[in-house]
Amino acid sequence: MRRTTFSVVFFCKKSRISKKGKAPIYARITTSGLSTEIYTRCQIEPERWNQRLERSMHRDKVALQINGIVDSYRANILAAYDALIREGRIPDCFTIKERLENPGGTTRLFLAEFSKYCEKRQQEVGSRITQVTANKYHRLLRYMTEYTQVQYQKEDLPLDRISYEYIDGLNTHMQTRHKCRNNGAVNLLCCLKNFILYAIRNEWIEKNPFRFYKMKIDKTNVKVPLTKAELDLLLKRPMPNERLERIRDVFCFCALTGLAFTDVDHLRREHFTTDEEGQLWIHKPREKTSVMSRVPVLPQAAALLEKYRDDANCRARGKLLPVPSNTKMNAYLKEIADICQIHKHLTTHLARHTFATLAIEYGMPIDIIAKILGHTNTNMTRRYAKISEANISREMRRIGKVLTA
Repeated sequence: MRRTTFSVVFFCKKSRISKKGKAPIYARITTSGLSTEIYTRCQIEPERWNQRLERSMHRDKVALQINGIVDSYRANILAAYDALIREGRIPDCFTIKERLENPGGTTRLFLAEFSKYCEKRQQEVGSRITQVTANKYHRLLRYMTEYTQVQYQKEDLPLDRISYEYIDGLNTHMQTRHKCRNNGAVNLLCCLKNFILYAIRNEWIEKNPFRFYKMKIDKTNVKVPLTKAELDLLLKRPMPNERLERIRDVFCFCALTGLAFTDVDHLRREHFTTDEEGQLWIHKPREKTSVMSRVPVLPQAAALLEKYRDDANCRARGKLLPVPSNTKMNAYLKEIADICQIHKHLTTHLARHTFATLAIEYGMPIDIIAKILGHTNTNMTRRYAKISEANISREMRRIGKVLTA
């Protein structure tokens, strides 16, 4: 077994000199090449500190008190190191620091702290995050509680015991026991990573268990947007009943405007304006990010709005379109795809991808598409706008003309 090296050094941190000209005194604990620092709550003028002897060489009352505190810290660090060895635990610098800061053994518990963090995130709904995002944290808490009980036979674990092994096991647990796909599991693990970074900033833990953990998005399972021909077919194909016709109209409205499903659900009359040229516009903050979407309304989309202007069900619910729940809409879209013989997985969010892809295909600049979609970063827009075969064909013809000229 590799031997653990151990050393303690006291020093005044000259990079943090206060306005009064004093520097804080820290203890640096180093074990096997890893180190951490503890603030002794003492400050001293740098010129009064002797680094070789690690103490003040003056004989006034304050200097003697500082030397006494340094001696006490040194003794406590050595006592903690000795106690950990006697307990059969590895005396690493982080455990020693934890023992000093929590002498009564009141170690922070992982699930308890994450539960508090979930409540913190819940309070941020509407200002910083959406309810959907807050729900992900609570869902992850359920999965972690179950995994901890199954794998470790415990109700909770010390926060500093969360390791690479725990994260990897949790990932496997979510994908096998709860049938989470890779991208869904990664999405949940990002919530855990946010909490870990929060704990590090609060100095609850020293090491980041995500440091070497790779969370790879599966890019083979990408959404395939509709082509112009498929969207035209969807708009013109008669539906066998009113239920599917309403679902089709909502989907097509999303595909013609680029609005997300939840934004269409919350669309109201006050979000519409008309410019000097008579063009109808939608100016609506996105429900997810509060970033303003600026959408010129195409004639086909305006026709769909007009179709449901006097719809009794829409008026009763205070909506402009007959928007159902997201679950129902996705289920009914499968029926519509079969009727139209569109061999693609239709979802509410695919409509937004379809708009972005068709806009790119017909030459709309990426910056303009970002404004319509309500993106502040065009890199996000590029994830929505797929390069279609029509784009590739057009560019190849252009290159062909250059090469044969």
